[in-house]
Parts: sequence; structure tokens; C-alpha cells
Amino acid sequence: MLSVLVGLCSGAAAVVLLRLIRVFEGLARALMPSGSLGFLYIVFPAVGMLLSLLIVKYLVKDNIGHGVTRVLKAVSTGESRIKPHNCWSSLITSSLTIGFGGSVGAEAPIVYTGAAIGSNVGRIFGLNMRSVRILVGCGAAGAVAGIFKAPLAGVLFTLEILMFNISVTSLMPLLLSTVSATVISYLFASDVNPFQCSLSPFKLGNIPFYIILGAFCGLVSMYFQSTTLRLEDRLSKFSNPFVKWLLCGLGLSLTVLIFPPLFGEGYSSLAPLLRGGDIDYGQSPLSFLLGSPWGIPIFFALVLCLKVIAMTFTNSGGGVGGTFGPTLFVGAISGFLLSRIFNLLFAGSDLSLPEQNFVLVGMAGTMAGVMKAPMTAIFLIAEISGGYELFLPLIITSSVSFLVTRMKERYSIYTKRLAQAGELLTHDSDQAIMTLMRTGDLVRDKYPRISRGASLGELVDVISDSTEAVIAVVDGNGRFDGFIDIGNVRKYIFKTEDYDSLKVSDLMEPAPAFVDVSEKMESVMRKFDRTEAWRLPVVDSNGIYLGFVSRSRILSAYRDKLREMSED
Repeated sequence: MLSVLVGLCSGAAAVVLLRLIRVFEGLARALMPSGSLGFLYIVFPAVGMLLSLLIVKYLVKDNIGHGVTRVLKAVSTGESRIKPHNCWSSLITSSLTIGFGGSVGAEAPIVYTGAAIGSNVGRIFGLNMRSVRILVGCGAAGAVAGIFKAPLAGVLFTLEILMFNISVTSLMPLLLSTVSATVISYLFASDVNPFQCSLSPFKLGNIPFYIILGAFCGLVSMYFQSTTLRLEDRLSKFSNPFVKWLLCGLGLSLTVLIFPPLFGEGYSSLAPLLRGGDIDYGQSPLSFLLGSPWGIPIFFALVLCLKVIAMTFTNSGGGVGGTFGPTLFVGAISGFLLSRIFNLLFAGSDLSLPEQNFVLVGMAGTMAGVMKAPMTAIFLIAEISGGYELFLPLIITSSVSFLVTRMKERYSIYTKRLAQAGELLTHDSDQAIMTLMRTGDLVRDKYPRISRGASLGELVDVISDSTEAVIAVVDGNGRFDGFIDIGNVRKYIFKTEDYDSLKVSDLMEPAPAFVDVSEKMESVMRKFDRTEAWRLPVVDSNGIYLGFVSRSRILSAYRDKLREMSED
């Protein structure tokens, strides 16, 4: 019942987002001078970014960019808790960003919105962490299904990209959620389908070209991911958000001025390519390139390369959007480029590749490479276009692209930074459990404390009042100096003549290793394996002693998490 509720809400959110984007697009185009590029045409993208920046900075007061990555982080490190404002904040800011021409996609924001709806519904009904995690998946799946009218792709997106490790029984809520969201989308957004296409029959003789397309999409995917991450890193060095907005706004306006297809999501520019009709170049200053047959591939090769940069400018400059849409756009351009080049090379021969087919299959190729999600790519493209007759080339191109990128990069654009930070929940059950465990939750401060200057007599008094096997030795500031192992000092306990002469500093042992309270559990376990210790002291960032963490405590917590993840 709750999965249906989450699906209905996610589908409604998808419809609202699409409607808002249309409203702002209509407003922007109504204000543009007719028949010319106009000053406003290149200013609007920066205006949309600025409006989003102001809303995020002064109203939301939270970072809401990179929605899919944030959902992954919430699942991996935040017990699937997503703040209530994410149920609406991404809708408003992304619609402003995209509607005014920001070169990003609406899919990641709606996934974040759907996941937030699922998380907060689970919280309101007081569900346990595993059930909340399933509802988060239901929200994300419903959002994808709602915005694309693709229920199966929504389920696969959740399982493959969000990497939910759930049982077969738990698939039912996901299916119910995606079907509910799709119904809402058909009822209230039936006229929205930017991927309508006219396909040519599939020919077996074209299979080698689809293999080449897969390899090309793999290379494009690696360029897409590496360029995005490197450029984001460089732009992050600007600490003042308004300086960064100005820089990114100027960069985005310049690219949109020269290459009008980069305005907004870019789906309207893809429509002619998918239908095999005339190509819309916009009013580009480089229109002179289009006078020759080879000028067209050159123009769109530049569009392909600059789409990644325009997307990163939009996101880094304060806009809110995702990489999902740009991935589809770049894939479509890749398919068009390759097919057009082959058609030009073999002009006059019997070879004539159906360019609209390659445009569609190219979308799946870059999705598989950038997102490391070949199954999602195959079924999403088939569902949104009705191109089931292209199932074989979709499988071939997506698989080849995935394999090419996998040889170079293990993680997707969504998971790369989380993996580097050790915050990624994966399908590996052991790794997933270790990611979910928190060192701070396992610290025990039950052990007695004593100073290093105390005498053996004082130590005996502490031992007599305690049942613990170790005693922590701390200085006057609470920092850890060492520990006393009761078993090792037992031989001194009955030597009353040494009670005053022997000091704790003579009997204590140094810690074999220290554990930081915020340290990842995988790192903690490596320290246990290296030192072969049974327990290790835990300190905070200032070196203040907090307690000990033991192997037995970790094992007990591990078994609890395993049962929690395995139960239906």
C-alpha cells in the first residue's frame, strides 16, 4: 500500500516537474526577440542558474545537486534518511534551471524528489531502516517511470544504478510503485514524449557497425565522465558562489550562443534526428560549416564535446540538474555522428545506415558506459521509443560500451566520488554491511581510567572495583597514554611491598593502533587484522580518548546488520 502511495506521489512529482519546465521555457521564449538570437537568449541560462542559486543558498540552505549520488549516499551512510525539503526543492530549482536554458537533465532531480518522498513516507509511518530503504527505491523507481513512462526501466534503474541488494519478494513494491507512477504520467502528461521516432527495419548486416558504435560510445562515455569530474574539481576551488556563478554563466552563455542545440535539455534538437528529418542547427554563428556535407559532422562533433562542459558549467554555477539527460543527448549525437560519417564515406555504394536507428541505439550506449547500467539502458530506450525491434542492436551496443568503459573505470559517474570516500553501498553483501556499520556506534566507554602517575596500590583499588579486562591510561587532558592488561599485571597485584614504588607508567602498554571515531569500518578491520589485537582504543579528531572497540562488538553488530538486510 505504501509503495503504491509513493509511486502515485512520485509520478505526480514527475508530471509537475515537466509542466514547470514547460512554463518557464514558454516564459523565456515569449520574452526573446523573434527572428534573432537576441541578448536574452544567452542571458536566460545564467538567470535560471542565479535564481536556483539564491533559492538553495537562502531558502533551502542545503546542497541539493547531483541528486542520484545523494540518494546513493543517503542509502549508504544516512540510514536512507532524506530531508523533507527534498520533496519540493529539487522540483523548483531544476525547473528554473532547465526552463531558462540550463544545459542539464531533469531526471536526477526527480529521482532525488521521488527518493525523498519514499524516505519521508517511511519515516512518518515509523518503518525500520530496511523498509525505508525499499520505499526510497520505490520513490526513485517511480520517478524514473513517471518521467519516461517506462515502468520496467524504473525498476532496473533502482536495482542497477542505486545498487539495492534486495530479495525477489521486495521486487513487488518496486513494480507497484512504477506502475502507479506510469499511470499518473499517462493520465496527466500523455502529450509529453520527446523521443518519438520513425525507425527502419533492423538488418543483420549492420551488426558490425553497431559493435563499432558500442566501442565509440564507450570512448565518449570515458570522456564524459573524466571531463565532468575534472572540471567540477577545478571549479570547486572558487569558494565564492557568486563569483563561480558569474564565471560559469559566462561560459554557458558563450557555448549556447555558438551552439544553440545546447540550450536546455536539448531533447527538442534530437527530435528531427530521431525522425529522420531535417536537422535543427539553431541560429549558430558557425552555420557556414553546414554548407558542405562534412561540415555537419564537424558541427555536431563540437556539440558533443561541449555538451559535457555546458552541463558542468550549469551544475557548478548554481543550477540544479543531472547528468542523466545530457548522457542521452550525447549518446544520440554519437549515434548520429558515426552513422553520418559512414554514410558519407560510403556514399554511392549500397551501404546506407539508418541514422535514426543509430541515434536511438547511441543513447543506450552512452547510458551503459557513463552510468554502468547496461540493462537499464537497453530497456529504457526500448520503452521510451517503442523501438523493441532494435532490441538486438541495443544489447550489442550497450554491452560493448559497458565492457570498454569497465576496462578503464570500475565506477559510474554517480558512484566514483562515493567509492573514493568509502561511502558506497554495493551488491557485495560483506562490503555493503561494512559500509552501513558506524565506528561511533560500536565504541564502549565502560573501561576504568587511571593516570600514568598513579601507583600500583591505586591501580589495585581500581581493579578491585571493576570486572573489565583492561584499564585505560589517560593524561590530564583526557588523551590516551596506554592501557593496563589485567592478565599481564596479575603477578604484581600481591606484591604489597611494591604498591608505592611501582607506577602505572611502568606497567602500561602502548596501543597497537588507534581508531578514529569517524573512521570507516573497513579501515578499522584492516587495523585489527594487522595488529591481531582484540580491542583498540578510539579517539576523536583531537586525540581525546572515547573508549574501546572490540572484535566481539563488531562481530555482533555485523550479524545484526546481516539479519536486517536478509529478512523479508
